[in-house]
Amino acid sequence: MGTVVMSSQQLSFFNEINKEDYQLNEFTDVKNVVPKKSFTSLELFAGAGGMALGMENAGFENLANVEIDKDACDTLRNNRPDWLVIEDDINVVAQKGMKNYIDYDHEIDLICGGIPCQAFSYAGKGKGFADTRGTLFHPMSQIINELKPKTFILENVRGLTTHDRGRTLETMIEVFEDLGYEIVWNILNAWDYDTAQKRERMFMVGIRDDLIRKQQYTYCYPEAQEYKPVLRDILQNVPDSEGREYSKKKYNVMKLVPPGGCWVDLPENVAKEYMKGSYHLGGGKRGMARRMSWDEPSLTLTTAPDMKQTERCHPEETRPFTIREYAKIQSFPDDWIFSGGITSQYKQIGNAVPVTLAKYMGLSMIRYLNQF
Repeated sequence: MGTVVMSSQQLSFFNEINKEDYQLNEFTDVKNVVPKKSFTSLELFAGAGGMALGMENAGFENLANVEIDKDACDTLRNNRPDWLVIEDDINVVAQKGMKNYIDYDHEIDLICGGIPCQAFSYAGKGKGFADTRGTLFHPMSQIINELKPKTFILENVRGLTTHDRGRTLETMIEVFEDLGYEIVWNILNAWDYDTAQKRERMFMVGIRDDLIRKQQYTYCYPEAQEYKPVLRDILQNVPDSEGREYSKKKYNVMKLVPPGGCWVDLPENVAKEYMKGSYHLGGGKRGMARRMSWDEPSLTLTTAPDMKQTERCHPEETRPFTIREYAKIQSFPDDWIFSGGITSQYKQIGNAVPVTLAKYMGLSMIRYLNQF
């Protein structure tokens, strides 16, 4: 029988990365974890500081924050005057090199980045960086390659795990493995981590290969908490603040919706008029004309509380959530003040990683790093 010669394309078939192999379903209690020494973190796509504040609360020292949005940068500077805020395009920062921005000669323990949820599109797998140019994942991977932190966290929407039938996530895994990191990922729900909001996000964790070889115990995600807060628990004594208002026409529709209800609870003629074409699409649009309930967590906050498809109406009063209520649902403290106009403030809050969820992720990283 003759020798079988395989093309490189056929061989690469056997090296395919399967995202399911990287999903880590190991969890541990991190509530009482304390850092045994000083740990440092650096934030990419810092936004209004949800992830950065969570990491600070877990025990990390903030080295720098990269963010392009002026209002978000002002928010960071006003709340933490001692933090270094790099107000620039991350592509420019990656090109120049982070070492031109920060004066720090030691190893960095953790880099965090919640990449904006733009659409990813890749020509195909197996090309590493070539597949990621033009996405904001690319400069993040460049900065990780430059600084070689011990660990990193990449946060994104749940949909990333299934985007392009999983190829997007698999490409990211491949790139990071090539940079010398072991990768795991899982989906966490903020409601499991002291946050009165159902908000599912993917958290990818990268650990540098040399640490994997030395580790006495493995990384585990933070286990879900028994306490599950609802809006009644957190929307008490909220400071007064600005908020959007409904038009008279919309107010007259929304006042008919009971707590926990949505368009299906409206009289049929009102629902048809309000929903227009969406009415005939049937049951899936439960976000429309949606009023929250005191005895449930909020649904996922978006960049505005009054968008037609993702309505977030106050449980009792017929109005959208105010800025401070929005912030409270994202577990920001009442004294964390947002800069910019009302639209910008809602957007900063809606795009943030909930502070308490970030804190639990930070504690899980400290638990792992404490062993070295």
